[in-house]
Amino acid sequence: MKNKLNAIKEFMFDNPKAFSGISMVLLLCVLSFGANLFTSYEPNARVARPHQEPSVDHIMGTTRMGRDVWSQTLYGGRTSIMVGFTAGAFVIFMAVVVGVSAGYFGGIVDNTLSFFTNLVMVIPSLPLMLVLAAFLDQVSPLVIAVIIGATSWPWGARVIRAQTLSIRNKDFVHAAQVMGESKHRMVFCEVLPNMLSILASSFIGTVIYAIMTQATLEFIGLGDPLSNTWGAMLYNAQQTSAIRIGAWWEILAPSVALAVLAIGLALVNFSIDEISNPKLRAQRIMSKYNREQKKMNKLRQAQETQVPPLKEA
Repeated sequence: MKNKLNAIKEFMFDNPKAFSGISMVLLLCVLSFGANLFTSYEPNARVARPHQEPSVDHIMGTTRMGRDVWSQTLYGGRTSIMVGFTAGAFVIFMAVVVGVSAGYFGGIVDNTLSFFTNLVMVIPSLPLMLVLAAFLDQVSPLVIAVIIGATSWPWGARVIRAQTLSIRNKDFVHAAQVMGESKHRMVFCEVLPNMLSILASSFIGTVIYAIMTQATLEFIGLGDPLSNTWGAMLYNAQQTSAIRIGAWWEILAPSVALAVLAIGLALVNFSIDEISNPKLRAQRIMSKYNREQKKMNKLRQAQETQVPPLKEA
């Protein structure tokens, strides 16, 4: 337990990318899910004049309908973040179930699941969402999350299957088999713990893809314009010609929120890749060693240049 806590501490505080990324994501999550603590306005209530510039009362201005942009940005983050994490959780669940089962059990199980994976992989998610949007007239954020999750898991399943095939032939797995451990215990106690970095990286990548896809669909008018999300805010700002009349704050708030969330998740993803990739991990260790050596050399030079105190007669 102590080793795990030290590993988490080293990952968060000794890695500038991870610390910056986690801080950015946590900041947005706290602001979004605690929106009622940071604003007194309802997101869909008319509280001021149309297109009012940022002021003390409305720090991000108002929309064409007189709604508070800051309040819409905070409450809209809830839906956008939930869409990303819902799709990411569904993708990881399906990828783990299919990938580990195909890679560990092999045989007819592997052939059947691989065929099913290749079949789903050829289904393009974005055109499917465009067709559903045209058929249903508009697509809700929940439908977008379900479609992204249902069509994005095969890529992770193939990676997990390949990793499972590699881990299955390791000595510690053979030792567990000789000791008589059940297959379910070996899967959950021997195989999955050695793929945590891959699972985390796949989850974060799916979250970024889902949030950006949802915002794109809503921005081009294929989402629900009545939903309070960052993509819907951009769509409404485009419909009211916010940039043309100089209401830049309507575009700035959701755009900055999307960029900060995507950059934060990407930094965390890069940090996980540095841990899971042996070459990048070795480079990180060597760079840390070189920094410590430079500090020691500077300290040694400073001690050598100090003038020794005069001895008393």
